[in-house]
Amino acid sequence: PAFPYKFKIKMSGCPNDCVASIARSDLSVIGTWKDDIQVDQGEMKAYAGAGVDIQSDVIDNCPTQCMKWDGSSLAINNRMCNRCMHCINVLPEALSPGKERGATLLVGGKAPILEGAQLASVMVPFIKMEAPYTEFKEFVEKLWDVWGENGNNRERIGEFILRVGLGEFVEAIELEPDPNMVLHPRENPYIFYEEYIEEGDE
Repeated sequence: PAFPYKFKIKMSGCPNDCVASIARSDLSVIGTWKDDIQVDQGEMKAYAGAGVDIQSDVIDNCPTQCMKWDGSSLAINNRMCNRCMHCINVLPEALSPGKERGATLLVGGKAPILEGAQLASVMVPFIKMEAPYTEFKEFVEKLWDVWGENGNNRERIGEFILRVGLGEFVEAIELEPDPNMVLHPRENPYIFYEEYIEEGDE
């Protein structure tokens, strides 16, 4: 099909995003997990015994402060974890991603063209990536349909989202709004929340 402009898909296996897909692709697929981080308390003690300062190297550097170390065991408040991968990178033998694995889909990343550089925005916080990948393919086709029909010539999909607004775009691709799509709604003036009255509601 004659797209308005190029459309890149890049994939990273984990939130470390070593291929920088979030900054260099229109659709970024980043591997993640949904359940709790797996902890091997024996390996934690081994790291501590080998001289790793777990408190200063791991706990104090956690961006959400969701971890506690009492000198012998590690406790994690997984509901607060934002999956930055720092703790797993520092303690790979003791910590590993959860078992319920999938991917986060982000849309709109690009280098400067008409507008400045953009990082992709979360559209689907978690999706199972299992063959035959039907759900993923349907999502991509919806992106192509809406952008291909309404995008201007040489307009990347990220620029299209900026032009029409995130709310309108999410509605056009028939996606349920999710708080994970924006970090700070009040700091994004192009995002508006609308109240919908369902049939039967008063």
